[in-house]
Amino acid sequence: MFVSRNPVAGRTGEFIEVPWLLSLYIFHATPVFRKFFKKYLPSHETIRHNRFVALFGERLQHHNLWHLHRRSVAGGFAVGLFTGLIPGSNPVQFFFAALFAVAFKVNLPVAVITTLYSNPFTILPIYVAAYEIGAFVTGGTSNGMPEVGLHLMDKSISEWGPALIDWVVSLGKPLLVGMLLLALLLSSTGYFAVRAGWRLFAIYEWRKRAKRRRQKNEQNMGGMDEDSG
Repeated sequence: MFVSRNPVAGRTGEFIEVPWLLSLYIFHATPVFRKFFKKYLPSHETIRHNRFVALFGERLQHHNLWHLHRRSVAGGFAVGLFTGLIPGSNPVQFFFAALFAVAFKVNLPVAVITTLYSNPFTILPIYVAAYEIGAFVTGGTSNGMPEVGLHLMDKSISEWGPALIDWVVSLGKPLLVGMLLLALLLSSTGYFAVRAGWRLFAIYEWRKRAKRRRQKNEQNMGGMDEDSG
């Protein structure tokens, strides 16, 4: 129950908002959020049975790894954004996403699925952006993407991982510094964006539900007045 009746105004059917209930509503997932996450996130069983995630064993039992509330989901999103930039294939990123999720007690499915923003179709522009950032910060010169990076487009899936590692090593300090800075920027921005968006949407849902309750109560009171008349 998210709305409390005012003892004084109860005769008129007026409802007031209770601040601590609103905070609780904001903190936990609304029905709309739950429906969205259940539709698009992998199930608990799918995540637990992943061979790279299953390595954590009993550590996967913590409730924050699976519950849908604002801090856990925002933290999982931040972890996924950060670990999605770790060089390697998706299984490697899944492992580190699970590691960070377990360490920080944030939502594991959100962390794992978010790493997929880094994939063979997006990794090159991401790495080029990181290289540019790193070159700027370290005071080096940037002449665009080194030629070796272009050869990744011609590699098969089985060759993509080793070729990418070779490319990363060849770029050296500018890329490493840029990757770290970009990962921190994305994760921190994502964390606060999710928390802010969650709060705004929850307040919108709260007000919509309260409005429906007030309208329903006014209709009921109107019917009672007609009966008494």
